[in-house]
Amino acid sequence: MFKEKPKSYCEYVHQLDVNNCHKVYHDNQYGFSIDDDNELFGRLILEINQAGLSWTTILKKQNNFRKAFSNFDIKKISNYDEQERTRLLDDPSIIRNKLKINSVIFNAQKIVSIQSEFGSFKIWLEENKGQKIEEWVMLFKKIFKFTGGEITKEFLISTGTMDGTHIKNCPIFNEINH
Repeated sequence: MFKEKPKSYCEYVHQLDVNNCHKVYHDNQYGFSIDDDNELFGRLILEINQAGLSWTTILKKQNNFRKAFSNFDIKKISNYDEQERTRLLDDPSIIRNKLKINSVIFNAQKIVSIQSEFGSFKIWLEENKGQKIEEWVMLFKKIFKFTGGEITKEFLISTGTMDGTHIKNCPIFNEINH
């Protein structure tokens, strides 16, 4: 399909059809700053669920995750009970992994606490901006579940909290770094 192996995600997606899920994600979401706490949490949900799977699988199920997890509403998810856990584990449209589902609910509870203390998850992220990735990973591991190095890094990069998404000659680079 490709003449030579792409050196970056940007090079990879620029060779794809305009409707390809990677192209749509790259051009409209990847690296764009997210101000809404629920949307930030939604991205964390996707990153957690990607662990061990392809990003293509997650992108194709993105709307299913949104529907299954109450439109990424942090407060609702933080109050999920055993009945909600069972519903999620029985939902074939998402990744039915008990550890991932439990971590999403736990992390929602932690973000509610962060919102209480800092005003919002976004403000908390902004106040910690400038840290090295290793420091972010330690911070995330201290607070959240199922947030190892790769998940934390991809979450921070994909939400525009850390640089590193687009190469300089990518048209989207200028759009998000204006």
